Amino acid sequence: MDFLKELGLEGVLKGTYAGEWIGGEDRDKLVSYNPTTGEPIGTVLQTNEEDYELVVKRAQEAWKKWRMTPAPVRGLVIRDLADELRKHKEALGRLVSLEMGKILQEGLGEVQEMIDICDFAVGLSRQLYGKTMPSERPEHRIMEQWHPLGVIGIVTAFNFPVAVWSWNAAIAAVCGDVMIWKPSSKTPLCAIAVQNIVNKVAKRHDCEGVFNLIIGKGSTVGERMLQDKRVPLISFTGSVAMGKHVAEVVGRRLGRTILELGGNNAVVVMEDADIDMAVNSIFFGAIGTSGQRCTSTRRVIVHESVKDKVVEKLIAKYNKIKIGDPLDEKTTMGPLVDEQAIIAYERAIEEVKKAGGKILYEGGRIEGMKGHFVKPTIAEVKNDFKIVQEETFAPLLYIITFKDFDEAIEIHNNVPQGLSSSIFTQNFHYAEKFISPAGSDCGMANINLGTSGAEIGGAFGGEKETGGGRESGSDAWKLYMRRLTSAINYGKGFILAQGIKFGDDEE
Repeated sequence: MDFLKELGLEGVLKGTYAGEWIGGEDRDKLVSYNPTTGEPIGTVLQTNEEDYELVVKRAQEAWKKWRMTPAPVRGLVIRDLADELRKHKEALGRLVSLEMGKILQEGLGEVQEMIDICDFAVGLSRQLYGKTMPSERPEHRIMEQWHPLGVIGIVTAFNFPVAVWSWNAAIAAVCGDVMIWKPSSKTPLCAIAVQNIVNKVAKRHDCEGVFNLIIGKGSTVGERMLQDKRVPLISFTGSVAMGKHVAEVVGRRLGRTILELGGNNAVVVMEDADIDMAVNSIFFGAIGTSGQRCTSTRRVIVHESVKDKVVEKLIAKYNKIKIGDPLDEKTTMGPLVDEQAIIAYERAIEEVKKAGGKILYEGGRIEGMKGHFVKPTIAEVKNDFKIVQEETFAPLLYIITFKDFDEAIEIHNNVPQGLSSSIFTQNFHYAEKFISPAGSDCGMANINLGTSGAEIGGAFGGEKETGGGRESGSDAWKLYMRRLTSAINYGKGFILAQGIKFGDDEE
């Protein structure tokens, strides 16, 4: 495939970068498989413990120079990265579809997200504002500055193999940090392709070592990075179970974490909703990325008076889904990422049936197709079913009915996760209350929009078991920096705060 050659993905690939590619044939090999066919795409030499140590040391050295580079100059590097990504958008988008399995439109959209966050970060590089505050003491002032943290660990998941790295890396870079990226072992080629693109930019700006890569087993290098005091911040995207482990390990050394974990996202459909708008949003939220987004729509909490209409229109759309090769422009839904994902999906469907749920649209494994293909499922359930309380990373959509707004909010909030939420209504009272303290308890709440497809301008993240992290826009940049408060005396006397008198200053 020509786009693999364009992205430098030929032959056996080295999976460690620290200013240069590191690796030898004695490293363990990782094979990347195409979820559409089950066939291998490429082989990567994994990072070992010695490689990891070299990466950290070189990153530390690079930081000494990078932290003193003026922030607007750092922004120019990210501006050039955006331009380089524009050149390779088509190729990188195709690679995302090939290796991860999301349809081409979503693959291209993910690369556009990278470009957008880079553009945002360029502007941010001139807006890392501190504050100046009045002092109670004469001829004194107080000010705050924001300084870089150091070496940042970025751990990303398979479902967004390039965009989530950029949310962190573009912002952290303009903040003056250097990065070590550990991508998912399910999508290593995407990470190497991005690193190749970044390297062109870093070489032009003489900043090799700012962006680094380790591809290896969690037990070999992942755990080591969590425990490494030289890495003050770990940004982790993944499951709730693994996120709790990350928080515990990093917390024991008093390190910082940004945790983007699971979602159990719901769309509330009120009796006065624009049904077509709601159904279109639910359809994308449930089917996009084959239900493998942390923001995928899992639950539809629908007023009993419009439930039948909503279900009827959803089933009509499901009947038109074209499942197949994600690189085919006619495809609506690609494969799940691997066999384990199918097994988890099948187990969830069985749990729904055992709990007394009613299958409205029968899904499951598609026999006779190469790769990891399934049909989506719609089931009518109760919110308190154990399986409904969990996140199933697959196209499994739950229908739950309610009688009034207060019941809808109670159902909505009664899950452990708290990432994304939405309500469809034309009623001002419902809309405002949904985003009030008495409404959705998620980190993101939308009105007449679905749960999936966030823009980069707002801070992305959730509450409760979603981890509380925030990435991307707004003031999420502060998480990658340390605050320095300075009191400055420009007078000639020594004056203590709070009017304290200490000792005898008279001669």
